[in-house]
Amino acid sequence: MVVKRTRFDEESCPVARSVDAVGDWWSLLIVRDAFDGSRRFGEFQRSLGVAKNILSARLRALVENGILEQVPTGYQLTAKGEALFPVIVALRQWGEAFAFAPGEPHSQLLDRRNHKPLKPLEVHAADGRLLTPADTEVHKLP
Repeated sequence: MVVKRTRFDEESCPVARSVDAVGDWWSLLIVRDAFDGSRRFGEFQRSLGVAKNILSARLRALVENGILEQVPTGYQLTAKGEALFPVIVALRQWGEAFAFAPGEPHSQLLDRRNHKPLKPLEVHAADGRLLTPADTEVHKLP
């Protein structure tokens, strides 16, 4: 029995549509590696240790979704792909805070200019107020 993948590309929720485009872990890790400078198929495969058929399928899907583009040197992020940078940073910062035991070694993203860690991401209202989930509500557009 083959399990058919559930598609969310018709959903009215932006989160569901985003998950449809980049929601599996391989795709997000490919995007992470692209931000870290990986360009060639072999670089992605060495970094991820993923089977060639899975990597090929995920790269193809990321190209079809306009997140990566194929170039003579391999793959590169498009503007749409680069717009995922805050998502990757948010996942990284969440992981740094909650996925490691105290003192457990892990990688860290640093500002290239001063070699210091990034300030934690925050969500602000249009007027600059810091927002929590309790301060927001979902409004369906017509």
